[in-house]
Amino acid sequence: MSSSKYMNDFFLTNKHLKSLPEHLLQYIVDQDYDKYTSINHSVWRYVMKQNINYLPKVIFGDYFQGLNEAGITIDKIPNLYGMNRILQKVGWAAVCVDGFIPPKAFMEFQAHKVLVIAAEIRQISHIEYTPAPDILHEAAGHAPIIPNKKYSDYLELFGKIGANAFSSSTDLELFEAIRNLSILKEAPGVSKKLIIKSEKEVDIIQKRAGQENLSEMSMIRNLHWWTVEYGLIGTISNPKIYGAGLLSSIGESVWCMSNKVQKKDYSIEACKVNFDITKPQPQLFVTPSFDYLIDVLYDFSESMAFKRGGRHGVEQAIKSANIATCEYDNGVQISGKFTKLINSNGLDIYLQTEGPTALSKDYLEIENHGVFFHKEGFGAPLGKVKNFEFTNLNLDKCRDQGLLKSKKIKLEYNSGLLLNGIIKEFVLDKNKHVILISFIDCQIQFKDKVLFDKNWGQYDLVIGEKIVSCFPGSADKKSFSEKKYDYKSQTIKVNYSQLEKKMHEFYSEVAKIRDSSSGYNKLKIIFEKLKSNDSQEWLLLIEICEIIKNYDKVLFEEIKNYLNNLSVIRNDLKKLISDGLKVL
Repeated sequence: MSSSKYMNDFFLTNKHLKSLPEHLLQYIVDQDYDKYTSINHSVWRYVMKQNINYLPKVIFGDYFQGLNEAGITIDKIPNLYGMNRILQKVGWAAVCVDGFIPPKAFMEFQAHKVLVIAAEIRQISHIEYTPAPDILHEAAGHAPIIPNKKYSDYLELFGKIGANAFSSSTDLELFEAIRNLSILKEAPGVSKKLIIKSEKEVDIIQKRAGQENLSEMSMIRNLHWWTVEYGLIGTISNPKIYGAGLLSSIGESVWCMSNKVQKKDYSIEACKVNFDITKPQPQLFVTPSFDYLIDVLYDFSESMAFKRGGRHGVEQAIKSANIATCEYDNGVQISGKFTKLINSNGLDIYLQTEGPTALSKDYLEIENHGVFFHKEGFGAPLGKVKNFEFTNLNLDKCRDQGLLKSKKIKLEYNSGLLLNGIIKEFVLDKNKHVILISFIDCQIQFKDKVLFDKNWGQYDLVIGEKIVSCFPGSADKKSFSEKKYDYKSQTIKVNYSQLEKKMHEFYSEVAKIRDSSSGYNKLKIIFEKLKSNDSQEWLLLIEICEIIKNYDKVLFEEIKNYLNNLSVIRNDLKKLISDGLKVL
C-alpha cells in the first residue's frame, strides 16, 4: 500500500482527524505497525501486566474500563487504526509522531481532541521508565483516562489555552535539547560521553531559563506536567494517580505513592515549579477534582496575553520575535512580526510590525490586505481621537462628521499623535461598520518623529483604540505559508546485530506458541539454547514461564530457578524478575 493511500485510509477511520489544520499534518508519521518486533510486544505485555496487577489499587477511576473504551489490549501494542475507531466514540482521535514535537503543535493537537502518540516503544533496558515519549506512555497512560468526561474537557481546554501561549527563544532551545537527550538515552549503543554532554546542555539551558522571567509557554508547560503528566487526585493522605507519566511507568507509579515523594496541594503556583524530565519527580501535586483543575486553568489564562491584550500583550508579541497577532477592540487583527511599541507618559501610542503583515477580521484575511500588499510592515495608532467619534463608526456617521472620500482631513489623538491625509476608501465588516480607512498623501507624526511618510504609499488606519488580545501565529492560518519544522536531532533507528536478530526469532517463536496454544515442546529447546549460552534474556524466560506454568511444572520450576539465580548475578534485574514472576 502506498504511503499516501495508507494515510488517507487512516484519516477516514476517525472524523476528528479530518478537522486538523494543514500545518499540523507535517508532524504525523506512519505507525508502521509491522516494524514492531516480538521483543517490543513483550515489553508492552510486561508493563501492561504489571499495570493491571498494580494500578487498579491506586488509579483514579476504572483502569480496565478505560483500556476497553480506548481500544487497548494487554497482549499487543495497539494499532492506531483500531484505537481511532474506538476513540471516536468518546470524541477523540490519535496520531503517531516522531518523539517530542514542538510545545505549540502539541497543544494544538490537544485542542482538536487528538492524542499525539510517539510511534516508538522503549527498550527492554528502560522498561521501568524512559525519558523519551513512547507508545506505552501515550496509549497506556493518557488514553485510559480520556473516557472520563471532566478529564476530557480539561485536556481539550488545556490545548485551546496552551495553543495561545507565547514562547521564548529559550523555550525552543530547551525543547530541542530535551528532544536530543531523550533520543540519545533511548537509542542503543550511544556512548556515555555523548549522553553526559547532552545532559550538561539541558542543565545549562534549564538554569538559564530559571533565571529568566518564565514565558507563558514555560508556565503552561509546568501546569501540564504537574497535572496531565504527573498529576495525583484526591487528598494528600489518600491520593490516586491520573497522570500519564505515572500510569505508564511501573517504577514511578509505585515510587510516587511512597513517603519519599512529597505531596502538595495543587494550585496556580505550580506554574512556577520547573521540572526535570530525565529524573523521577521529587514532589507531586494533588488536586481535589478535575473541576478544580479547570478552575485553576481558567485563572491562569486570565494572566495570558490572549486575554489581557494591552501593553503586556504587545510586549509578549515583540519578545516572541515570531509571527504573532494583535487584535483591536473593533475586531481587526494584525498578524506579523511585531518590533516596536511607542509609549509616552504612560500611554501606548503606536505599534509597528516589520516585514510581511496581514490584516484580518474574525480570523479571515481582509480582501486586499494580505502579506503581498503589506509586505514592508504595518503601523497602527492606539488611543482615542480628539476631533472625531470613531465608536461604532458606519458610513452615515462618517458623512455626518465630514469623513468623505477624496477629502483631506486631520486626526489628532489624545496622545498628541497627528495624522494628515486624503481619504481614499472605507473598508466595512459584515455589519456595515467601518473597520479601516485608507488614505493617500498621508503623514503620521508624533512630536518630531515621522511614523509614516506620505511617500510610502497608501496608509490604512485601523478604526480602533486599544489592543484586547495578543496571541502567537497568524489570525488567518492561510495568510503566511507554514514552514516545515526542521528538528535539530533525528530519531536514531536501531540496527540490530546478528545476535539480536536471533533473539528476535526466539521471541517470535514463543509468541506463536502462545497464540496457537501448540508446540509447547519447542519451549524447552529454546530454554536449553539460552541456558547453554548463559543468556541473561530474562523477559523471554518470563514469557515462557507464563505459557508452561500449567502445562509443564518441571520446566516451569527449572526456568524459575534459573531466573532466581540470574537475579542474584544481576541485581539490576532482581525487581523486574521478581515482579514478572509474581503476576504469574
